[in-house]
Amino acid sequence: MQPQYIFETSWEVCNRVGGIYAVLSTRAASMQAEHKDKVVFFGPDFGDHSNLTFKESKTVLKGWRPKGVRVGRWQVPGNPIAVLLKWDELWAEKDQIFGHMWEKYGVQSHAAYGDYDESCLFAYAVGQVAESLYRHLDMPTTVMHCNEWQTAFTILYLREHCPAIGTLFTTHATSIGRSIAGNGKPLYDCFDGFHGDQMAQELNMVSKHSAEKKAAHYADCFTTVSNITARECKQLLDKPVDIVTPNGFEQGFVPQGKDFEAARKRARNTLISLARAKGIDAQGTDMLIGTAGRFEWKNKGIDVFLESLTRLGNKTTQDYTRLHNHKSKSSLSS
Repeated sequence: MQPQYIFETSWEVCNRVGGIYAVLSTRAASMQAEHKDKVVFFGPDFGDHSNLTFKESKTVLKGWRPKGVRVGRWQVPGNPIAVLLKWDELWAEKDQIFGHMWEKYGVQSHAAYGDYDESCLFAYAVGQVAESLYRHLDMPTTVMHCNEWQTAFTILYLREHCPAIGTLFTTHATSIGRSIAGNGKPLYDCFDGFHGDQMAQELNMVSKHSAEKKAAHYADCFTTVSNITARECKQLLDKPVDIVTPNGFEQGFVPQGKDFEAARKRARNTLISLARAKGIDAQGTDMLIGTAGRFEWKNKGIDVFLESLTRLGNKTTQDYTRLHNHKSKSSLSS
């Protein structure tokens, strides 16, 4: 059975933070091709200064404009419909919402810190707005696809208030698995010895892990993006995934021919400008090496990258010294 509408939410809809932005934005065109304007993305509204790839529209989903919601299109291939929303008014209800999530689902928000509060209130607001749109559209067959722990409360809200919307929950990497590895512990070497709840207590990850685990258990369909992460889900979330859905990119994601050369030149000029802004006298002929991604020192390999530069620098210095000494000896012998 094909859904009439596909709703999808992530903290990274129209909000470039890390890899999930790339995953969602580079499959939007295929989704649009199969479900023209029946795909609706829900993301956080930080204003035009941050949501640079969002363009508001008065004609998209005409006649539906809840308070605190902006409707438009995501300026990526396919130009899918995007709904950006604020959750300011929910701050006053935070304790009641978190208390209810504990009583009904056992989500342990009491140990929350950092970005937990705003992520969960955003997800709760997404549930409310998705329910509103679902009823505005005269309750079509609809699924809601939620990505990562930040959207766990959307799953739990819809299960209680609008269970007719089918829910899918995808973890791209378990929050506790990321934390174990990021803290320098041998995740895969001692894999069978790690237990999610225990490690969440040890690493101060109780609330995020709890929200993610409950979403995995209560979603109608639980997925992840690789076989290795599927192992993580079973071991650390106590829930095997229903299906593995590998990430992919649209054909044409990487420019070809002249477009590739033009894009490469623009990127190189940008890197040179960045280096010069940092006080590095970069020249047009210099070799440039860079890495990008969410700032996770160990998980993203930034530590390995910097160590490799150090070793390369030391090797270059040693090679230069040997060459200089060899030339000096040759000059003396002659």
